[in-house]
Amino acid sequence: MTPPPTPLSRARRPTLLIVGCGDVGMRVLRLVRARWRVLALTTSVHRCAALRAAGAQPLVGDLDDPATLGRLGGLADAVLHLAPPPASGDGDPRTAALLRALARGGRVARLVYGSTTGVYGDCGGARFDETRAVAPATPRAQRRVDAEARVRHFGRMTNCNVSILRIPGIYATDRPGGHPRERLGRGTPVLASEDDVFTNHIHADDLARACVRALHRGLPQRVVHTSDDTDLRMGDYFDLAADLCHLPRPLRITRAQAQETLSPMLLSFMSESRRLRNDRLKRELGLALRYPTVADGLTRG
Repeated sequence: MTPPPTPLSRARRPTLLIVGCGDVGMRVLRLVRARWRVLALTTSVHRCAALRAAGAQPLVGDLDDPATLGRLGGLADAVLHLAPPPASGDGDPRTAALLRALARGGRVARLVYGSTTGVYGDCGGARFDETRAVAPATPRAQRRVDAEARVRHFGRMTNCNVSILRIPGIYATDRPGGHPRERLGRGTPVLASEDDVFTNHIHADDLARACVRALHRGLPQRVVHTSDDTDLRMGDYFDLAADLCHLPRPLRITRAQAQETLSPMLLSFMSESRRLRNDRLKRELGLALRYPTVADGLTRG
Protein backbone atom coordinates (compact mmCIF):
# COMPACT_ATOMS: atom_id res chain seq x y z
CA MET A 1 0.00 0.00 0.00
CA THR A 2 1.35 3.44 -0.95
CA PRO A 3 2.05 5.62 2.11
CA PRO A 4 0.15 8.90 2.35
CA PRO A 5 1.78 12.14 1.21
CA THR A 6 4.05 13.78 3.78
CA PRO A 7 2.15 16.67 5.40
CA LEU A 8 3.71 20.11 5.66
CA SER A 9 3.53 22.07 8.87
CA ARG A 10 0.29 23.96 9.37
CA ALA A 11 1.52 25.82 12.44
CA ARG A 12 3.23 28.42 10.26
CA ARG A 13 3.33 29.46 6.65
CA PRO A 14 5.59 26.89 4.94
CA THR A 15 8.59 27.94 2.91
CA LEU A 16 9.01 26.90 -0.73
CA LEU A 17 12.29 27.12 -2.62
CA ILE A 18 11.95 27.40 -6.39
CA VAL A 19 15.08 26.36 -8.27
CA GLY A 20 14.92 27.40 -11.92
CA CYS A 21 12.41 30.23 -11.56
CA GLY A 22 11.88 30.95 -15.23
CA ASP A 23 8.55 31.26 -17.00
CA VAL A 24 6.88 28.26 -15.33
CA GLY A 25 8.45 29.05 -11.97
CA MET A 26 7.05 32.58 -12.09
CA ARG A 27 3.60 31.19 -12.87
CA VAL A 28 3.91 28.92 -9.83
CA LEU A 29 5.02 31.86 -7.73
CA ARG A 30 1.87 33.79 -8.58
CA LEU A 31 -0.24 30.82 -7.50
CA VAL A 32 1.43 30.18 -4.13
CA ARG A 33 2.74 33.50 -2.82
CA ALA A 34 -0.35 34.17 -0.70
CA ARG A 35 0.04 30.92 1.26
CA TRP A 36 3.75 30.16 1.05
CA ARG A 37 6.88 32.08 1.87
CA VAL A 38 8.74 31.71 -1.42
CA LEU A 39 12.49 31.70 -2.00
CA ALA A 40 13.82 31.77 -5.56
CA LEU A 41 17.35 30.72 -6.47
CA THR A 42 18.85 32.86 -9.23
CA THR A 43 22.30 33.14 -10.76
CA SER A 44 21.79 36.81 -11.63
CA VAL A 45 21.72 39.72 -9.21
CA HIS A 46 19.92 41.62 -11.97
CA ARG A 47 16.82 39.40 -11.51
CA CYS A 48 16.51 40.06 -7.79
CA ALA A 49 14.32 43.15 -8.11
CA ALA A 50 11.87 41.37 -10.43
CA LEU A 51 11.67 38.36 -8.13
CA ARG A 52 11.01 40.58 -5.10
CA ALA A 53 8.31 42.45 -7.01
CA ALA A 54 6.67 39.11 -7.85
CA GLY A 55 6.59 38.11 -4.19
CA ALA A 56 9.71 35.97 -3.75
CA GLN A 57 12.84 36.41 -1.70
CA PRO A 58 15.75 35.98 -4.13
CA LEU A 59 18.79 33.89 -3.24
CA VAL A 60 21.84 34.35 -5.43
CA GLY A 61 23.55 31.04 -6.13
CA ASP A 62 24.74 28.91 -9.01
CA LEU A 63 24.14 25.17 -9.40
CA ASP A 64 27.40 25.05 -11.37
CA ASP A 65 29.26 26.46 -8.34
CA PRO A 66 28.36 24.30 -5.31
CA ALA A 67 30.21 26.64 -2.95
CA THR A 68 27.40 29.20 -3.49
CA LEU A 69 24.69 26.77 -2.31
CA GLY A 70 25.86 26.18 1.24
CA ARG A 71 22.98 27.90 3.04
CA LEU A 72 20.13 26.27 1.10
CA GLY A 73 19.71 23.18 3.25
CA GLY A 74 17.93 24.61 6.26
CA LEU A 75 15.76 27.20 4.57
CA ALA A 76 12.81 25.44 2.93
CA ASP A 77 10.11 22.91 3.77
CA ALA A 78 9.54 22.12 0.09
CA VAL A 79 11.54 22.47 -3.12
CA LEU A 80 10.36 22.84 -6.71
CA HIS A 81 13.31 21.93 -8.92
CA LEU A 82 12.83 23.17 -12.49
CA ALA A 83 16.45 23.86 -13.44
CA PRO A 84 17.67 21.97 -16.53
CA PRO A 85 20.83 19.85 -16.59
CA PRO A 86 23.96 21.16 -18.33
CA ALA A 87 24.11 21.10 -22.11
CA SER A 88 26.70 18.33 -22.18
CA GLY A 89 27.84 15.27 -20.26
CA ASP A 90 26.23 11.99 -19.23
CA GLY A 91 24.88 13.10 -15.84
CA ASP A 92 23.39 16.10 -14.07
CA PRO A 93 25.94 17.61 -11.67
CA ARG A 94 23.61 20.55 -11.05
CA THR A 95 20.99 18.31 -9.44
CA ALA A 96 23.76 16.52 -7.54
CA ALA A 97 25.04 19.82 -6.13
CA LEU A 98 21.54 20.96 -5.15
CA LEU A 99 20.72 17.72 -3.36
CA ARG A 100 24.00 17.76 -1.43
CA ALA A 101 23.17 21.25 -0.20
CA LEU A 102 19.61 20.30 0.74
CA ALA A 103 20.74 17.18 2.57
CA ARG A 104 22.95 19.21 4.91
CA GLY A 105 19.92 20.98 6.36
CA GLY A 106 17.62 18.00 6.84
CA ARG A 107 14.54 20.20 6.63
CA VAL A 108 13.05 19.50 3.20
CA ALA A 109 9.90 17.38 3.48
CA ARG A 110 8.82 17.55 -0.18
CA LEU A 111 10.64 17.85 -3.47
CA VAL A 112 9.02 18.10 -6.91
CA TYR A 113 11.32 17.66 -9.90
CA GLY A 114 10.37 18.77 -13.40
CA SER A 115 11.75 16.15 -15.80
CA THR A 116 10.93 15.47 -19.45
CA THR A 117 9.01 12.86 -21.41
CA GLY A 118 12.13 12.51 -23.57
CA VAL A 119 13.37 9.92 -21.06
CA TYR A 120 11.19 7.34 -22.88
CA GLY A 121 12.88 7.73 -26.26
CA ASP A 122 10.95 6.63 -29.33
CA CYS A 123 7.88 4.55 -28.47
CA GLY A 124 6.54 4.06 -31.98
CA GLY A 125 3.39 6.04 -31.28
CA ALA A 126 2.33 3.77 -28.41
CA ARG A 127 -0.01 5.06 -25.72
CA PHE A 128 1.27 4.28 -22.22
CA ASP A 129 1.31 5.28 -18.57
CA GLU A 130 4.09 6.07 -16.11
CA THR A 131 5.02 2.42 -15.52
CA ARG A 132 6.82 2.20 -18.87
CA ALA A 133 10.58 1.81 -18.53
CA VAL A 134 12.77 4.71 -19.61
CA ALA A 135 14.91 4.32 -22.73
CA PRO A 136 16.71 7.62 -23.37
CA ALA A 137 17.91 7.96 -26.94
CA THR A 138 19.89 11.20 -26.60
CA PRO A 139 22.50 12.53 -24.15
CA ARG A 140 19.99 15.24 -23.23
CA ALA A 141 17.45 12.64 -22.13
CA GLN A 142 20.13 10.56 -20.37
CA ARG A 143 21.00 13.56 -18.22
CA ARG A 144 17.37 13.74 -17.16
CA VAL A 145 17.34 10.04 -16.28
CA ASP A 146 20.38 10.66 -14.12
CA ALA A 147 18.64 13.56 -12.37
CA GLU A 148 15.53 11.45 -11.73
CA ALA A 149 17.64 8.71 -10.16
CA ARG A 150 19.39 11.25 -7.96
CA VAL A 151 16.19 12.83 -6.61
CA ARG A 152 14.70 9.40 -5.94
CA HIS A 153 17.81 8.38 -4.01
CA PHE A 154 17.61 11.64 -2.07
CA GLY A 155 14.01 10.85 -1.15
CA ARG A 156 14.89 7.39 0.12
CA MET A 157 17.91 8.55 2.10
CA THR A 158 16.26 11.60 3.75
CA ASN A 159 12.62 10.43 3.98
CA CYS A 160 11.66 13.33 1.72
CA ASN A 161 8.49 12.97 -0.37
CA VAL A 162 9.78 13.11 -3.97
CA SER A 163 7.51 13.58 -6.98
CA ILE A 164 8.72 13.55 -10.58
CA LEU A 165 6.72 15.37 -13.25
CA ARG A 166 7.54 14.20 -16.77
CA ILE A 167 6.80 17.20 -18.95
CA PRO A 168 6.20 17.27 -22.73
CA GLY A 169 6.22 20.35 -24.97
CA ILE A 170 5.21 23.48 -23.05
CA TYR A 171 3.30 26.20 -24.84
CA ALA A 172 1.30 29.37 -24.09
CA THR A 173 0.42 32.47 -26.06
CA ASP A 174 2.33 34.62 -23.54
CA ARG A 175 5.33 32.29 -23.10
CA PRO A 176 8.61 33.41 -24.70
CA GLY A 177 9.17 31.03 -27.60
CA GLY A 178 6.11 29.09 -26.51
CA HIS A 179 3.72 29.75 -29.38
CA PRO A 180 3.94 27.76 -32.64
CA ARG A 181 3.45 30.93 -34.67
CA GLU A 182 7.15 31.69 -34.22
CA ARG A 183 8.18 28.44 -35.87
CA LEU A 184 5.52 28.91 -38.52
CA GLY A 185 6.93 32.36 -39.19
CA ARG A 186 10.36 30.87 -39.80
CA GLY A 187 8.90 28.50 -42.38
CA THR A 188 10.26 25.37 -40.71
CA PRO A 189 8.87 22.30 -42.51
CA VAL A 190 7.17 19.34 -40.86
CA LEU A 191 7.17 15.66 -41.74
CA ALA A 192 4.90 14.13 -44.32
CA SER A 193 1.97 12.25 -42.80
CA GLU A 194 3.45 8.81 -43.46
CA ASP A 195 6.66 9.79 -41.57
CA ASP A 196 5.12 11.94 -38.85
CA VAL A 197 5.28 11.33 -35.09
CA PHE A 198 2.82 11.77 -32.25
CA THR A 199 3.68 14.64 -29.94
CA ASN A 200 2.47 15.71 -26.50
CA HIS A 201 1.75 19.10 -25.00
CA ILE A 202 0.87 21.01 -21.83
CA HIS A 203 -0.18 24.63 -21.42
CA ALA A 204 2.23 26.55 -19.17
CA ASP A 205 -0.59 27.56 -16.81
CA ASP A 206 -1.76 23.96 -16.42
CA LEU A 207 1.84 22.89 -15.80
CA ALA A 208 2.20 25.50 -13.06
CA ARG A 209 -1.02 24.27 -11.47
CA ALA A 210 0.25 20.68 -11.67
CA CYS A 211 3.45 21.72 -9.87
CA VAL A 212 1.38 23.23 -7.04
CA ARG A 213 -0.81 20.12 -6.83
CA ALA A 214 2.28 17.91 -6.66
CA LEU A 215 3.65 19.99 -3.79
CA HIS A 216 0.48 19.28 -1.84
CA ARG A 217 -0.74 15.91 -3.10
CA GLY A 218 2.12 14.13 -4.84
CA LEU A 219 2.69 10.56 -3.66
CA PRO A 220 6.20 9.51 -2.57
CA GLN A 221 8.54 8.33 -5.35
CA ARG A 222 5.75 8.85 -7.89
CA VAL A 223 6.09 9.78 -11.55
CA VAL A 224 3.26 11.79 -13.14
CA HIS A 225 2.76 12.67 -16.81
CA THR A 226 1.90 16.37 -16.95
CA SER A 227 0.37 16.16 -20.41
CA ASP A 228 -2.96 17.34 -21.77
CA ASP A 229 -5.53 15.27 -23.70
CA THR A 230 -4.32 16.19 -27.18
CA ASP A 231 -3.89 13.27 -29.59
CA LEU A 232 -2.16 14.77 -32.62
CA ARG A 233 0.81 14.15 -34.81
CA MET A 234 3.36 16.95 -34.91
CA GLY A 235 2.51 18.12 -38.40
CA ASP A 236 -1.21 18.19 -37.59
CA TYR A 237 -0.43 20.33 -34.53
CA PHE A 238 1.34 22.92 -36.67
CA ASP A 239 -1.41 22.76 -39.30
CA LEU A 240 -3.95 23.51 -36.55
CA ALA A 241 -1.85 26.38 -35.24
CA ALA A 242 -1.44 27.80 -38.73
CA ASP A 243 -5.18 27.71 -39.34
CA LEU A 244 -5.92 29.40 -35.99
CA CYS A 245 -3.31 32.09 -36.67
CA HIS A 246 -4.43 32.56 -40.29
CA LEU A 247 -0.97 31.62 -41.52
CA PRO A 248 0.08 29.27 -44.34
CA ARG A 249 0.42 25.65 -43.30
CA PRO A 250 4.04 24.44 -43.12
CA LEU A 251 5.65 22.54 -45.96
CA ARG A 252 5.54 18.75 -45.59
CA ILE A 253 8.78 16.89 -46.34
CA THR A 254 9.90 13.27 -46.15
CA ARG A 255 12.11 12.02 -43.36
CA ALA A 256 14.96 11.63 -45.84
CA GLN A 257 14.62 15.30 -46.81
CA ALA A 258 14.47 16.30 -43.15
CA GLN A 259 17.74 14.52 -42.44
CA GLU A 260 19.39 16.58 -45.17
CA THR A 261 18.00 19.98 -44.16
CA LEU A 262 17.06 20.17 -40.45
CA SER A 263 19.24 20.54 -37.35
CA PRO A 264 20.14 17.48 -35.26
CA MET A 265 18.16 18.90 -32.33
CA LEU A 266 14.98 19.29 -34.38
CA LEU A 267 15.49 15.87 -35.96
CA SER A 268 15.70 14.29 -32.52
CA PHE A 269 12.25 15.63 -31.65
CA MET A 270 10.95 14.38 -35.00
CA SER A 271 12.31 10.90 -34.30
CA GLU A 272 10.36 10.14 -31.12
CA SER A 273 6.67 9.26 -31.23
CA ARG A 274 4.57 8.61 -28.12
CA ARG A 275 1.14 9.23 -26.62
CA LEU A 276 1.01 9.75 -22.88
CA ARG A 277 -1.75 8.67 -20.53
CA ASN A 278 -2.47 11.35 -17.93
CA ASP A 279 -4.73 9.44 -15.51
CA ARG A 280 -2.45 10.07 -12.52
CA LEU A 281 -2.44 13.80 -13.23
CA LYS A 282 -6.21 13.88 -13.00
CA ARG A 283 -6.86 11.19 -10.41
CA GLU A 284 -3.96 11.50 -7.97
CA LEU A 285 -3.17 15.20 -8.28
CA GLY A 286 -6.83 16.06 -8.86
CA LEU A 287 -6.03 18.50 -11.66
CA ALA A 288 -8.85 19.59 -13.95
CA LEU A 289 -7.11 20.91 -17.05
CA ARG A 290 -8.09 24.44 -18.02
CA TYR A 291 -6.78 23.75 -21.52
CA PRO A 292 -7.52 20.07 -22.22
CA THR A 293 -6.27 20.32 -25.82
CA VAL A 294 -3.94 22.56 -27.78
CA ALA A 295 -6.97 23.91 -29.65
CA ASP A 296 -8.28 25.20 -26.31
CA GLY A 297 -4.91 26.62 -25.32
CA LEU A 298 -4.18 28.33 -28.62
CA THR A 299 -7.62 29.97 -28.80
CA ARG A 300 -8.22 30.79 -25.13
CA GLY A 301 -4.79 30.80 -23.51
